[in-house]
Amino acid sequence: MEQKTAFIAIVGRPNVGKSSLLNCMLGQKVAIVSPKPQTTRTRITGVLTEGCNQLVFIDTPGLHKPRNNLDSYMLRSVNESVAGVDVCLLVADANSDLSEGERILADKFGTMGIPAVLAINKIDMIRDKSGLAPVISKFSQLYDFSAVVPCSARTGDGTEALKSELFKLSETGAFMFDEDTLTDQPERVLAAEIIREKLLRLLDKEIPHGTAVFVERMKEREDKPVIDIDATVFCERDSHKGIIIGKGGSMLKKIGSCARQDMEKFFGCKVNLKIWVKVKEDWRNRENILRSLGYDQNDFE
Repeated sequence: MEQKTAFIAIVGRPNVGKSSLLNCMLGQKVAIVSPKPQTTRTRITGVLTEGCNQLVFIDTPGLHKPRNNLDSYMLRSVNESVAGVDVCLLVADANSDLSEGERILADKFGTMGIPAVLAINKIDMIRDKSGLAPVISKFSQLYDFSAVVPCSARTGDGTEALKSELFKLSETGAFMFDEDTLTDQPERVLAAEIIREKLLRLLDKEIPHGTAVFVERMKEREDKPVIDIDATVFCERDSHKGIIIGKGGSMLKKIGSCARQDMEKFFGCKVNLKIWVKVKEDWRNRENILRSLGYDQNDFE
């Protein structure tokens, strides 16, 4: 049978479960997840290959009003992702009303004439499923979606139906990635994102969003299956540094332990992880630091 492919941008407002849905469809974590909004900062590509179909997903940051240069980068990342794909997957929260961001995205779909599928996520949190009908009705008035699929990234309910609808929109063309490819992200980026996820999960309030992670060194030993990883966590204040490290280094040790476990599961070998914490004041507005962390300088012009 001939091969079919589609590039799909996963879009939506913050904290609707875009990354969780991507991980669920792929069957493995490639995008970090936390209860806090705006977790995803860069476009994470996940690749799903089943039979003669290959879907290439771009997981975008949640659409929100920018407050600094980093936020501006995230917003531009969303706009560029939508502009360069075959299909858009709009993820919405079954428990929330329509937002201005979702209206903006629907208008963009219409302007571009791009096929879009609507995933109504978090249906596991709705006891009376009859309540889904008015939610679907509101969104259906925004745009003529190719399909509307209620689903749950947490339980997996509806995700097979969602994949089926996305496969229908793929077009004839050779695979862009090998069949066993899961993501195009470099291993250093994945390692840094795993550490950042633990910061988001284990720390409170604004501190996690004032942090960035850079992997200084990542090397596999020649004599045994062990990867040595040296990483630096950047934060904006000395007080934040103290909280990240914790009393007697307890918090940093916990962050490192949780990150190492996920890394070993993903990379399939032992990991020797060392993490340092450094203060870089107002780094989210400093272009030279943002560039050093991998953000494109053109996104700040």
